[in-house]
Amino acid sequence: MQGCPRGNRPVRWNQGRVQFGDFSGRPEAGCVEGFSCNVKTASMLRYWTAGESHGKALVALISGFPSGVPLQTAPIDAELRRRQGGYGRGGRQRIEQDRVELLSGTWRGTTLGSPIALAIPNRDDKIERMEDIDRPRPGHGDLSGAMKYLAPIRAILERASARETAARVAVGALAQQLLAAFGIVAFGYVVAVGPIEIAAQPGTLAQQRARRDASEVYSLNPDQDAEVKALVDQCQKAGDTLGGVVEVRVEGVPFGLGSHAQWDEKLDGRLAQAVMSIQAIKGVEIGLGFEAARRRGSEVHDPIRFDPDQVSSPNLGFVRPTNHAGGLEAGMSNGQPIVLRAAMKPISTLARPLESVNLRTRQPESAAYERSDVCAVPAASVIVENVVAFEVARALVDKFGGDSLVEMQARWRLFGELAAEHGRAGRAES
Repeated sequence: MQGCPRGNRPVRWNQGRVQFGDFSGRPEAGCVEGFSCNVKTASMLRYWTAGESHGKALVALISGFPSGVPLQTAPIDAELRRRQGGYGRGGRQRIEQDRVELLSGTWRGTTLGSPIALAIPNRDDKIERMEDIDRPRPGHGDLSGAMKYLAPIRAILERASARETAARVAVGALAQQLLAAFGIVAFGYVVAVGPIEIAAQPGTLAQQRARRDASEVYSLNPDQDAEVKALVDQCQKAGDTLGGVVEVRVEGVPFGLGSHAQWDEKLDGRLAQAVMSIQAIKGVEIGLGFEAARRRGSEVHDPIRFDPDQVSSPNLGFVRPTNHAGGLEAGMSNGQPIVLRAAMKPISTLARPLESVNLRTRQPESAAYERSDVCAVPAASVIVENVVAFEVARALVDKFGGDSLVEMQARWRLFGELAAEHGRAGRAES
């Protein structure tokens, strides 16, 4: 037990959470072991990554993942392959054959509740043989990082590289196996490449997944692939690069993930922070996003209706004719699908480099060039999908507890029953 950073109340570690109290009415001067605290704090589920672009491996450590989740590496490897694909990728993807190695946290294919460590070996392991670069690339972290750490650019670019996202995809694919136990599905795809907007063809989730997987740019309209590929080819010949916009939809989300009570517990805020932390992402929208600012309130907010035929679904029968809110209101999920878009800037490394300065001579020179992609927007759709999946899984653990899958599922069922009863009571009173 130690001092509380929020004041003089006691603090202790209890089942993976830091707890502050007022412990069941006991005096604030201390607590008795075994008593619960009435204040909830930081999430139990989180991860860290390590590794350099041309180092031995990328590594991730996941803490707070529930026990009892059947875990397979094949779905993780499938997501890693998708990340390496898509039209416009560069030569590095022909070198690497990303596969995950589970180093800890499982027994006989099932999670133990202990930390999960995973690794993705780099075949292009040559960091010790690589020279530094003297000419920072505009748009990269080269100059800012070198100044911040008083370090060579190589020390910055190796970690700042988007190669790190392979570890985040693996972590997200792990989280998707937890979400699947609750019928929650995250689904990402491309909606724009450069100036080309790609209209989604309507259909069921299965139909749209099939269309995306048939598209070389991972869109929901393979008929536009030829137009997009022609633009990518044009940029490649010009020594230039392309960005775009990706969208992620999360189906099956229940009411009440996240919270309105504190700024750092709002699920929309968590999602935005997580997605903005992805390399080259410069903007995030939820639901209508910036378009909501251009409309009147009557054209933005989603009317609420009740459909008794849907009481067994995650929305508990409360349906909306639109989903402009993107499934989130006041920082909480509202039973509708979560819809999020992310804007990816063009890749910073250009075959025809922009102006820069030689850090040794301080003289003007063209920026350095290292092997790069022309367009990685399809890969970004995979990365954003899996980063979003992890954040939803994190909120799920916060809501329903994270010691074991069976405990979470029992609480999930109980919450559904209580929330449905609460809805019925409210209708009876009215």
